[in-house]
Amino acid sequence: MCVLLILTALSVRYPTRLSVPSEQTDLKSVSAVMKNRFVLLFSLGAFLYVAVEAAIYVWMPTLLAGYQGPAKWIAVYSISIFFLLRAGGRFLGAWMLNRLPWSAVLTICSGMILACFAISIAGGVSWGVYSLPLSGLFMSVIYPTINSKGISCVPKSEHGAAAGVILFYTCLSAVLAPLAMGAVSDAMGGPVYGFALATGFAALLFFGLVLNNVFNPAAAVFQHADQSDYSPVPREQAPS
Repeated sequence: MCVLLILTALSVRYPTRLSVPSEQTDLKSVSAVMKNRFVLLFSLGAFLYVAVEAAIYVWMPTLLAGYQGPAKWIAVYSISIFFLLRAGGRFLGAWMLNRLPWSAVLTICSGMILACFAISIAGGVSWGVYSLPLSGLFMSVIYPTINSKGISCVPKSEHGAAAGVILFYTCLSAVLAPLAMGAVSDAMGGPVYGFALATGFAALLFFGLVLNNVFNPAAAVFQHADQSDYSPVPREQAPS
């Protein structure tokens, strides 16, 4: 897998890098980036995504612990299956991003994740043992894209600060979301209620990405970044 990634990276034609001011990483620059509404919106998207993902690798084994049906082996290896599908989903995501706008890809993938979670709630553990690990196939493309687009909302000299802001919300979600799901599960008497909360997070993520796909509010920002931070790579002359 590592060799394949190295060969892929070597074969990519990267855009020419333009000289930019040195990157600012002090508290003042971070505070300025935190006021950027686009960075905050993408940070919220990262927060919701991590909340959904954390439901799988923190609470799915608890939800499936008592399962005794015909797919018991799936329940036993559910986490491994999830991460295997998430790794495979990177290739699916790359294929989709080469053919569809990034906003449409995120909308489709988040919708499939919501469907997987909703199935586990509507059909119970007997359905969730299949649908929850399957959600990994649609997860891998979301966070890298959200992170990349969020960073691209600011000039290159502020990319480090923007990455730090998004990482802060990522870590905050990784701590708070599993705690909230555990608290709800304890209060209501079962892990299925924690997954109902996670389904709510998935619904919010899907709704936000639908709005982003429809209105594309950061389109002008990305267009300006393409023009100011990168120059197009000249196409090679076709042989006569």
